Amino acid sequence: MPTDRESVPPAVPPAPAAAPKKLRPTRISGTWVAVLVAIVVLTFLLVFILQNGDNATIHFLWGEFSLPLGVALLFAAIGGALLVAIVGAARILQLRRQAKRVTGRPSTSSPVRPVS
Repeated sequence: MPTDRESVPPAVPPAPAAAPKKLRPTRISGTWVAVLVAIVVLTFLLVFILQNGDNATIHFLWGEFSLPLGVALLFAAIGGALLVAIVGAARILQLRRQAKRVTGRPSTSSPVRPVS
């Protein structure tokens, strides 16, 4: 004689709950992060300039200038950043020209759309 337990089918385990979809970061969220980082960096830069207000004499070529030390260092950093940007831009242009010669068509960042 079967018992009550034998006649009852085994319980099916519940299906696992679907994992919530992970939201992809948007361009705006990336922009906000960049803005917040820029605010922090600029705050530290302002504090640095205000704390280094002693005058420094700068000798460049035939000129002689007297600037606050923080401002002089800021100008030096801007000059270095511009130099790096110019060299980087020249390298990018060089690579684009090389890619254009190899493929025979202009290099673009967007895919070529078929003409209809």
